Order: sequence, then C-alpha cells, then structure tokens
Amino acid sequence: MEQNAHREVRTANPDWSVSEVMAHVATALKSDGPALAFGTVQSTHVPSRVSLVIGTTGSSGTPKEVGMSAEALLASAKASHKYLGAQAGDTWSLLLPLTHIAGVNVLVRALDLGTEPLDLRGERIDYPRVDFTAIVPAQLFKALNGDDALMRHLVAAKAVLIGGAALPDVLRKQGEDVGITIVTTYGMTETTGGCVYDGTPLDGVEISITPENRVAIKGSTLAETYLGDEELWSAAIKDGWFISADIGKIEDGKLTVDGRSDDVIISGGENISLGHIERTLQARFPQVTCAAFSVTDPQWGDSLHLALVGNEIVEEEISDYLAAEVGPFAKVKGFLHLPELPLMGIGKVDRRKLAELFTEASH
Repeated sequence: MEQNAHREVRTANPDWSVSEVMAHVATALKSDGPALAFGTVQSTHVPSRVSLVIGTTGSSGTPKEVGMSAEALLASAKASHKYLGAQAGDTWSLLLPLTHIAGVNVLVRALDLGTEPLDLRGERIDYPRVDFTAIVPAQLFKALNGDDALMRHLVAAKAVLIGGAALPDVLRKQGEDVGITIVTTYGMTETTGGCVYDGTPLDGVEISITPENRVAIKGSTLAETYLGDEELWSAAIKDGWFISADIGKIEDGKLTVDGRSDDVIISGGENISLGHIERTLQARFPQVTCAAFSVTDPQWGDSLHLALVGNEIVEEEISDYLAAEVGPFAKVKGFLHLPELPLMGIGKVDRRKLAELFTEASH
C-alpha cells in the first residue's frame, strides 16, 4: 500500500460472534483489508497506517476517533504478555465491551497467543477457567459481593488485569485475600490501552512527569492520530510524548496517578481535587461507595458535593471528617443518594451526570 494511500473503514457489527470479530481484526492488522472501527465512528477513510479505530468520549466527555496502527496494537499485546509471562496457547476471557480499547486488546492478545478468547460478556451462571482476563473495579466489587461464579473465575486465572478507573486499596486487598492475582493497569485509548502495570511501564514504554505534574507517555504503543482532528493530536504530543490530563508522580520508578487535572475545582478560592476527596474517604470509610462532584454556586464558585451508594452512611460524619482531614473548605455542601453511580466508558464515574441529577433532585 502506498505511503499516502488511505484505507476504507468498516464498522464492527455488534452481532458478529467473537470468531467473526477476530477474523476481521486479523485482516485489519495485516493491512490487506479495511480498517476496523469500534464504537461510534464517522470516518469512512483513514491513513494507511491506521488498522483499528476506537470512537471514545474518554474522561473529558469530548468525542474522539482514535486511529491505531497494527504495530502499536501488537507491541501492546506482546509487552503485556511479556510482563505476565504468558505463552502461546494461553487463553483470555472477554468480560469487557468491544466499544472500548480494553475489550479490543483482549482480542489482539488472543491473536498473539494463537487462541480465541472465551466470550463471557453479559450475565452468566458459569465461567470456564482461563489463564488471563481483564475487568474494571466494578466487576471485582461484583465478584466479591455475591457473584461467586465470577469470583471463582477470577481466582482461577493466573492474573487479572484491572483498569478503566482507579482501584481502591481496600478493594484490591479484598480481592487478593480471596486469592485473585491482581495487576492494575494504567493507560488510555491514546496509548493503546494499559501500558503501565502496577506502576511499572511495559517494555517499549517510557513515562515522565511534566512541570505541571501531568503524566507523559512515550513509546511503541502510542496511537497514530485523532481522525478528523489532527491539530488536537498534535497539541497533545510534545517531542514525541503524549501529555495526558492525569496528575501523577514517580517514586522509586513506579507511577502513582493522583487524579485528573480537569477534576480539580475551585471552591471559595481553594483548589480541591475530587480524586483526592474520594481517596481520602475510601481510606477512612472503606465500606462507602462514593463519588465527588461539583455544582456551580454563586457563593463558592464550585461547591463540593458527594454522591453516595447506600443509606447507612452518616452524612455529618463524612462531612466533618473531610473538613478536619483536608480543610474547612472541603466540607461537603450537598449529598446525593443513588442506587448506583452513573458511569461513562468502562468504569469511570460520570461527574457531569451527577451534577445534573443533583440539580434535578433539588427542584
């Protein structure tokens, strides 16, 4: 294919079996057929180096179409397998949707091992044994709180990748206590999914922290571009480094992600990290499922609010604890009780939706 040639785009059919999707992915990776798109994608043609396209809103809520090369996808799969000690013939289970890079990566990893993943999406009463799988924290919580079949599936695996959202320390400990071998992953669609495992970058990946404390990533797993918005992609790349919106630090060679730059609100002139609020509460109230969000307020600017799952939580105790631990400016201005938290993507809390729900409940 000529260097400046373009490929047609074929959207993956949600009715395809895993075997059919695998065949189309394999063809796309060989560059001898159309590029394959997952999720909502409007592009009909892509640069020749692009093999797969993922339509994503990401954590920012802004729609993007991320084009990835076969080289980046296969580099990600091989680096993952090297870290995990996987060998040809090992098997994966598919527990994540194929509208997200985490699910698509399971297919590419299976191709790399010469196997086919077991499709275990949806409600099930049995989960056959596999060597590896990938889930989000909410699925681990489900396994530990009543889904015994899923828990047995996770315990039997050699390793369980968990990403898509921050994994609370208490939830990780609970999983490890029942025998689940957990590997936390960090990455995004722009890095072809998880590229940092348990704080350590995979082979071919470099991480650094910018002067603004943002996490920067460089290496063989970077995507090619934002289709239709190449200027936005160029703005995100500095000297070959993809500059994420995540705030983090590197200590003893390991990355710790503290939250997102766009999760910081200004309330009464004070900066408040919503991620820090959540982690502080999880450390003190491990039984609490919560999410911090902000509501526009004429007095405070952004007022700190908290969504809680369950009715056994004492609001005053939580608010007083935050005020004492973080500062008086971190006193919660309002609570929202929900049966479950609204999510965007696979595991990330939709803070905009929480603000909308609170506003609706207040009227």
